[in-house]
This record gives sequence, structure tokens and C-alpha cells, in this order.
Amino acid sequence: MKDNLFDIIGNPKERSSINPETVNGGKIYIETYGCQMNLSDSEIVLGLLGEYGYIASVEIENSDVIFLNTCSVRENAEKKIFNRLKALAHYKKKNPNVIIGVLGCMAERLKDNLLNKSKIVDLIVGPDEYRKLPALIENVIETGEKGIAVKLSKAETYDDIIPIRKNSITAWISVMRGCNKFCTYCIVPYTRGRERSRKAKKIVNEAISLNREGIKEITLLGQNVNSYRDAENDFPDLLGMVADAVPDMRIRYVTSHPYDLSDKLLETMAVRKNICKYIHLPVQSGSDRILKLMNREYSIEKYTGIVEKARKLMPEIAFSTDIITGFPTETEDDHKMTLDLIKNIKFDGAFMFAYSPRENTKAFKMDDDVTSAIKHRRLEEIIETQKKISLEINKLNINKTMQILIETLSKKSPEFIMGRTDCNKTVIIPKSNHKIGDYVNVLIERVNSATLFAKEAI
Repeated sequence: MKDNLFDIIGNPKERSSINPETVNGGKIYIETYGCQMNLSDSEIVLGLLGEYGYIASVEIENSDVIFLNTCSVRENAEKKIFNRLKALAHYKKKNPNVIIGVLGCMAERLKDNLLNKSKIVDLIVGPDEYRKLPALIENVIETGEKGIAVKLSKAETYDDIIPIRKNSITAWISVMRGCNKFCTYCIVPYTRGRERSRKAKKIVNEAISLNREGIKEITLLGQNVNSYRDAENDFPDLLGMVADAVPDMRIRYVTSHPYDLSDKLLETMAVRKNICKYIHLPVQSGSDRILKLMNREYSIEKYTGIVEKARKLMPEIAFSTDIITGFPTETEDDHKMTLDLIKNIKFDGAFMFAYSPRENTKAFKMDDDVTSAIKHRRLEEIIETQKKISLEINKLNINKTMQILIETLSKKSPEFIMGRTDCNKTVIIPKSNHKIGDYVNVLIERVNSATLFAKEAI
């Protein structure tokens, strides 16, 4: 990619900015894949384009622009996007003027492949180039030329963009972008660039504004929130500032890296009631040898020490994690160490995956010597082990009274509603007279490994 600030395939007229009053706007439809950061980015894109008269649409039919906001973390995620693009050819055939774009990590990583494989793609825009979208869209409309902008930034945080949020109860607040950890299996530093943090004052003001709008819960978001820095303020400082500014709102955060999760952060959580007692703390493997190959920078001893400190300060705290099985050279002994760690820690939940090589990562150069069959078998063993532990933990909540925040209707029946506890447990209760956004005290009656079922506490 060239070093100029605005790269467009073809030879369009140059423009560094456009006047919002000259743009006709249209309906924008976005499908979002992958992590919470992508969900936040989609809201930023809608906010940015909203300034130019574009309107968010929840229906793909009759939309003027269709975006897929993509993920490159795993191979299956990329395959899903290519399959989805094939399906979108129907809309292009029906309306040749509809603009189809690929945004996010996959856009940055596979820009050439996307153009070669999918003739219907008009725009390819990486996560640090969203400000160029209005001009890129206008150029496609005026000239029909395809556009690409995927350069990574050392400074972009979209600090001045007001996201358009679809959820009226909970909200993401992006506090930083990028990652400097360079785990050997991870593509994120190459698709999202280096770490840069937003100003603490702007984040606090955004939380206050969301509180005034009636948002009940916010999640502070970053690839590694523990790396957050704004002058003398670190992440525990920011978390405390936000919690103190909106004491009647629930505060969550993701994601933490075990290497730099501090005692200060745990202490900040422990003394503030509105900070949810829940940490998502990816461990990835129970083997120190594999962790070293992954460049995770911590040992299992350090990881378990964090969990022990947190539980001592906050006995009610819940932990979830990420686990990768089948990393290059992983042996049966390494796999057993992961199973033993799961049994020892007793995570409330986990996201579990088989390793898939990603180009440009250091692990891609390693011999992917664990067969697919072995990966699948180990993954099934990990899933079954965690499922049993999650069920055991959830059973301890039967006959307990908990407070939940009602978030949505149940996916299975409109007669039931779904809420979450402080510790991030999903709870289903009869709808009754409750509304989305209500806090309700419930009595847990039965459970499975993923969900608690309850009735209103009397």
C-alpha cells in the first residue's frame, strides 16, 4: 500500500474532505461480525455517516449501501464473509447501483484477495480509515470506480465521533484501539495497529451523556484495557473516574491481559458497588511451555495468583476466559495441563477454539503439527469439562435471590424476558409487567450450564 493518505483504485479526482451539505445521503445497512470492538466500530461508522445525511437501516432490502464489518481472528470468520458476499450478489443484480463494502480487520488483511475473488465489492476500508467513507462512497456514485483505504494509524481514536447506538439499555465505550502485545497466534496488531488511548475526560463525559439518555449499563472496551494510558491516568484510574461519575450505572470492561492486570485494578473494582464483579481474563493454555510459545508473557502461577487475589477481595466475582487448543507442538501433557487448569480455576464460562494459522503472525511460520482430528477431540474434551463446571457453579445459585437488568425479550418466547446479573449470568424470567431496562430481584429456580431460570422474588 502506498504511503499517501487516500488510496483509491483507479484514478479518481482527489479530495481530502467533502462538505456534508453536498452529500445526498441514503440508507446504510451494516452486518457486524466478530468481537465487541467491531460492534463499537459499526456504531462509529453509523455516527460518522450520519453527519453526512446517511440513515441507519435495519433491513437490507432497499438499502443504498451494504457494509460487512469483518473479523480476521479465525479462518472460519473469513470463510463466512466470502460466503456472505456470494449471497449479496443477489442484491447487486437486483440493483446495480447498490454499494457493497467490506470494513474492518478482514478489509485490511485481505484487500487484494477481496477484489480478486468478489467482483461485487465496491469499497474496502480498514478500521483506521472510516473517516474516508463519505468521500469513498461519493466517488463510487460519481465515477463507478472501486475504492480502497486500509492504512493503519498511530493516532486515530475517533474521539470526536458520536456513535449511533442501536441498544437503548446498554452501550460500549471504546477507550483505546490497537494492541502492542504481539501474541504469536494473533493477527490483531497487524489489522488494528498499535495501541493508542482516548482522553479520560472525553470518556467520562461520554458516560455521563449516556447516563442522561437512560443507558443503564456501559462496557469500557479495548483490545487490552490494562494498557490504557492518558497522561498520568492508567486504566484503574479511568475505571474509578467513570464509576464515580455515574454511580447509578453498571460498569463493565473487556478485555484484560493477565500480564498487566494490577492489584490496583482489583482494588478499584472491590470498593465500588457499580463496577460489575466480573472479569473476562483470557488464559489461552494451561501449559507454561505453550504460553511462552504464544508470547503471552505470564505463567500459570501468575494467572492463578490474579484469580486468588480477586476472589479474596470479591468472593462473589465471576471469571470467564478464552482457550486455544491445538497450538503448534501442543502435546497430550500440555492439553492435560489445560484441563487441569479449567478444573482448578473453575471458570464461570469460556470461549474455546481450535488453533487456526493466520498469515503474517509468528505462529504461521511454525509447523502446524497437531492434526485436525486431534484438535477436534481436544476441543470437545475442553468444552465438556467447562460445561460440567459451569453447570456446577450455576447450581449453587438455585434458591438464591439476585438482581438482574432486563435487556431483551427471550429469543425462544415473547412471553419471557432476558436479563443479566452483576456477574454476567444470563437469566430468563416470565415477562409479566416488566420492561426492558428494569432492575428486577429474582429467585433462581433451575439452571443449565449457560442460563439461569427464575421468577420474580417476593
